[in-house]
Amino acid sequence: MDYTNKLQNVTVLGAAGKMGSGILLLTAVEMADLSLKPENKGKAFVLNAMDVSKEGLHGLMLYLRAQVQKIAEKKTVALRKIYADRADLVENEEIINQYIFDVMNIVRPTTRLESAYDSTLVFEAVSENRALKVKILNQIDQNNPEKPWFFTNTSSVPIHLIDEEAGLGGRILGFHFYNPPAVQKLVELIVTSQTDAEMTEFAKVYAKNLGKIVVPANDFAGFIGNGHFMRDALHGIQTAQKLTKELTFVEAVYAVNRITQDFLIRPMGIFQLIDYVGIDVVSFIMGVMNPFLPDEDLHSSLLDKMLELGVKGGQYSDGSQKDGFLKYEKGKPVAIYDPQAKAYVPVSSMKEKIDKYLGEAPSSLIPWKAAVKVKDKDATFGKIFADMKMMNSNGAKLAVEYGQRSDAIGKKLVADNVAFNENDVNTVLLTGFFHAYGPVNGYF
Repeated sequence: MDYTNKLQNVTVLGAAGKMGSGILLLTAVEMADLSLKPENKGKAFVLNAMDVSKEGLHGLMLYLRAQVQKIAEKKTVALRKIYADRADLVENEEIINQYIFDVMNIVRPTTRLESAYDSTLVFEAVSENRALKVKILNQIDQNNPEKPWFFTNTSSVPIHLIDEEAGLGGRILGFHFYNPPAVQKLVELIVTSQTDAEMTEFAKVYAKNLGKIVVPANDFAGFIGNGHFMRDALHGIQTAQKLTKELTFVEAVYAVNRITQDFLIRPMGIFQLIDYVGIDVVSFIMGVMNPFLPDEDLHSSLLDKMLELGVKGGQYSDGSQKDGFLKYEKGKPVAIYDPQAKAYVPVSSMKEKIDKYLGEAPSSLIPWKAAVKVKDKDATFGKIFADMKMMNSNGAKLAVEYGQRSDAIGKKLVADNVAFNENDVNTVLLTGFFHAYGPVNGYF
């Protein structure tokens, strides 16, 4: 394997999308850094940014330039050494502008799939649609004499199915970045028994060069991240639906969202996380996974209802949050959607009542921002949840039940041979979802 040669002609499919833009940025910087090494002088590096949206590509190039400038500003000292032989580059601004030019000069925005016909490496970040992925990758492979390697960013579709149906002969692996790729440190690496071993080694080197933490997962629908999140989300939805026997729907959603954020010490509540990912995306991924789960029904009629009403969540192109189960102002939840009334109900109208219903949290409880900095996690979280188990409040009981379910989901991923071990499950939730502690922990 020649690492540099493989990165001389690369294509990112779906480059203007939420995931594709981050993958493109990371790859553009890595390729530019390679091109600036003395031993690579004279070599051509091409990165095709392929997307069907011309408007999206225009926005992508603006995003790319802005992000590269930030990167250049952070590593000006290193760049000064790289451009040491350039007598015309004296001021920091000149060096920064040159680096921006060198990165942007590699990228070729295009709406034509044919651009990938010369690539030796193709990143696929199109929609989570198996048939579409298979069609596109097969077309490229049939017309590309280079026998390219394919890295798919799928978060749920089994890799071996894409491989078999597209006829790629083992030249594909799952390289699942987490959102946003430029920030998130985690990558799930999924290979099959047919995956080219040389390609796997390349993937590990590439990930290391990007500063990513690689967690291997077996080739099962949903892998580790969605394997846990989809079941965790479904449990949250079902818990809220059970609570409607004594609370209104909006009160139940508020209660479960607060339990999962405050009592379980997470960065956001489960309904806020569903909104962040997108109600439509969560529903779709559940649909992708469900046929592979004969002993489970990973489906929610509530998600169906929300989508029928046009409530989807997700994010705008600038990263701000769209309204979903919750309505947001300046990124903070201020209201909850009532499907019957087809309107948002202010949190202020229910907060006092439901906070009283949930009751007090343990005095040992700490907020998430403090929890992620804790050094002795076992001692800290062990005490918090031991205290919680001793309490009889509704909030404590619901949180303990939720924590037990989260733990069970993690253990089942190992038992079902989706994850290689419990530590890998914990790493995915700690790194990819920013949890303060892993789901498999013994606290509950």
